[in-house]
Amino acid sequence: MRLTKFGHACVRLEKDGRGLVIDPGMMTPEAEALSGAEAVLITHQHFDHLDPDRLRAAAAHDPDLAVYTCPGVALELPDLAGRVTVVRDGDTFSVAGFQVRAVGEKHHLSHPDVPPVDNVGFVVDDEVFHPGDALTLLDVPTVLVPGQAPWMTVPDLIAYLRKLSPRRAYAIHDGLLGEWGLRVLDGVLAGEAAGLGTTIRRLAAGESVDL
Repeated sequence: MRLTKFGHACVRLEKDGRGLVIDPGMMTPEAEALSGAEAVLITHQHFDHLDPDRLRAAAAHDPDLAVYTCPGVALELPDLAGRVTVVRDGDTFSVAGFQVRAVGEKHHLSHPDVPPVDNVGFVVDDEVFHPGDALTLLDVPTVLVPGQAPWMTVPDLIAYLRKLSPRRAYAIHDGLLGEWGLRVLDGVLAGEAAGLGTTIRRLAAGESVDL
């Protein structure tokens, strides 16, 4: 399986010439992210993970494009009802040659006065876990961790990595950081990689890794 990171929190997974894309939101500028993908998986409705107009354009271009997501996102895409499959924690499905399991129900707390929106993470082929905006604890070899977010501190990130102790962790969700912020994040990840003796680093936009 090849994993390619695009802008912010978007990744593309490819295997045997087939592919799916997770969270191509408004902070994902690369046009090629969705090219040829058979399915789009959306963790939640926030703009950095969901771009409704882009999704509609992709669906218009490909009549077979499938969308899997949480209930909250489905409510925002009534015109794509025939394409959208709502999945919840524990649901499993097959798409684009991959086996996928939905994990989780809600976004991490972002504001004390605002209830968390729906958020469903995706485990693909029991190998890769994209949690969306949640710090879900799961025993999966490769975890895509939020690198930075308004709802998360560096101690939160470190605690999450230490509780997970994954074989590999690649940080995504970094679109709000500038040059110096990325340097700080890379330093934190390098420190945890050394301490845990495993692969923990940030994936740059356009970078691919083979799993």
